[in-house]
Amino acid sequence: MGLNAFKEIIEFAIRNEEKAIHSYGSLAEIARTPGLKKLLLELQEEEKNHKKLLQEITEEKIESLEIEEVTNLKISDYLVEEPPGSDMSFQDILILAAKKEQKAVELYSDMERKVENKELKRLFEFLIQQEKSHKLKLEEEYEKHVLEED
Repeated sequence: MGLNAFKEIIEFAIRNEEKAIHSYGSLAEIARTPGLKKLLLELQEEEKNHKKLLQEITEEKIESLEIEEVTNLKISDYLVEEPPGSDMSFQDILILAAKKEQKAVELYSDMERKVENKELKRLFEFLIQQEKSHKLKLEEEYEKHVLEED
């Protein structure tokens, strides 16, 4: 793979992380509970770290990325998301954020299948697991605060 193709893929992934950073910031602004606001800001910070990692990544550095398998609770897979709005409930925000993480997993999974370069495959595997870990955090909050109440 040429250097230009590698750079283009990394730039695409950086733009995706920037969208996630903005999204978590917006959701944190409308979150009404301190705990949810804190979680969303933590996830925003993790997305900033992903962006920084992507900005500094080289094909050589990819080899050192640690990839850990993440459990998928699949809670949000069966829930309907509401359109974003300033009147979103705690539950709505968790569902929306988890759905966005699932879309990021699907995007990176599609990209991973399309590239042949083993370093890029590894990078996408790493990003997939990172996004899955965000989804897991959101679903654990949902399970703890929403499912227990029902």
